[in-house]
Amino acid sequence: MKEQTVKKNERYTVDIIDLSYEGLGVAKVDGYPLFIENALPGEQVEILVVKTGNKFGYAKVMNWLKESSDRQPLEDNRLLRTGIAPLAHLKYEQQLQFKQKQIQNVMTKIAKMPEVKILPTIGMENPVAYRNKAQIPVRRIDGRLATGFYKKNSHELIEIDDFYIQDPAIDQAIIAVREILQRFQVRGYNEAKNEGQIRHIIIRRGHYSHEMMVVLVTRKEKFFKGKEIAEVIHEELPEVVSVIQNINEEKTNVILRDKEKVLYGRSYIEDQLLGKTYRISSKSFYQVNTEQTEKLYQNAIDFADLNEQDVVVDAYSGIGTIGLSLADRVKKVYGMEMIPEAIEDAQFNALTNKVENAHYEVGKAETVMKKWQDKGITPSVIVVDPPRKGLDGRFIESAIAMEPEKIVYISCNPATFARDAKLFADAGYQVEKIQPVDLFPQTYHIECVGLLTRVER
Repeated sequence: MKEQTVKKNERYTVDIIDLSYEGLGVAKVDGYPLFIENALPGEQVEILVVKTGNKFGYAKVMNWLKESSDRQPLEDNRLLRTGIAPLAHLKYEQQLQFKQKQIQNVMTKIAKMPEVKILPTIGMENPVAYRNKAQIPVRRIDGRLATGFYKKNSHELIEIDDFYIQDPAIDQAIIAVREILQRFQVRGYNEAKNEGQIRHIIIRRGHYSHEMMVVLVTRKEKFFKGKEIAEVIHEELPEVVSVIQNINEEKTNVILRDKEKVLYGRSYIEDQLLGKTYRISSKSFYQVNTEQTEKLYQNAIDFADLNEQDVVVDAYSGIGTIGLSLADRVKKVYGMEMIPEAIEDAQFNALTNKVENAHYEVGKAETVMKKWQDKGITPSVIVVDPPRKGLDGRFIESAIAMEPEKIVYISCNPATFARDAKLFADAGYQVEKIQPVDLFPQTYHIECVGLLTRVER
């Protein structure tokens, strides 16, 4: 085995030959791969090696000798250091191509389907200030409350007020809430000592409704003057219709726990998506980019090519956004989701939108699917929108056993989509096409929708 010669703290001049799936520049020194933040293909840079492992290492740019024509000016390097906007240095058109290429790569390498048609990524006209939700850690620094984001791979807080990709009204609300908490002498969380009161500020804002929810994550249930604080938040931020205290007493990286109290107003906000109104609770999954979600779901509906005789299973249904968006085109929608509050919201949303042909159940997708199958429910279309880990093997078995004509797969992780697509292909489902939609501009995250059709054997 060849001895690795690259050492930590050494300097090299290298050419950037590629971008990793995380948007890091890739260079090689004597065949040894190095991943480099803020470096683009075609650039020549002087680097300092900051970490080495057996198979690859990491470096940082000390000087640019040659810059890429695809580079765009970056006003705030903190966006890269925290991972808030790790592609912000790459021109937007190139970001869209990068995402299309990533899907092509996994479909070739993982799914073994290089022939599948990958459509050009659907981008945004204005690819900034799009996030409708923020989860911001709060810490005590020099006796005051500080908000920002963690430096990558650490819990070192970097103070930030302008988050670039968030709705500016949310950025302003974070500052206002922080200052109110400061006035009431609420202590910021000290992670090392597990003391202090306020751990996170979470804000959700309706894209169309402009209704705002503030969630204050506290270390203890006792929250001195909590209701008074909530009233002041509403007074100073009139868009706020909901202030919630979430109690997290554990020493953990998990942000939200089960126990909550409504301190002001309602336990939810409402917003619109493809013309329908949805109730969104603090723990409900709701896509963070409303404008692009509408494009994503519309593509999913178009791919399904629905008619009034179709029976649709909406797996991983969340608060019902996908199933209810297509319900008026089909005979029946069946949805399932593990989070009880989300199902409550889905049922409420069905009533609000006068949808009478949608049925929702709490439970693991694979378990509920089996139950429905035993009851003789035979969907013609299954729509899936799983988390990053993709579909459970048992779910795939249940879906195949139901023999739908089409599977419409919405994915936030191309690698697990490619893995699952191969399993479906082995059972007689062909991937017709894939449409990437850029829900997360300035980041390497990729959302896509794929159409799989049953092939007669």
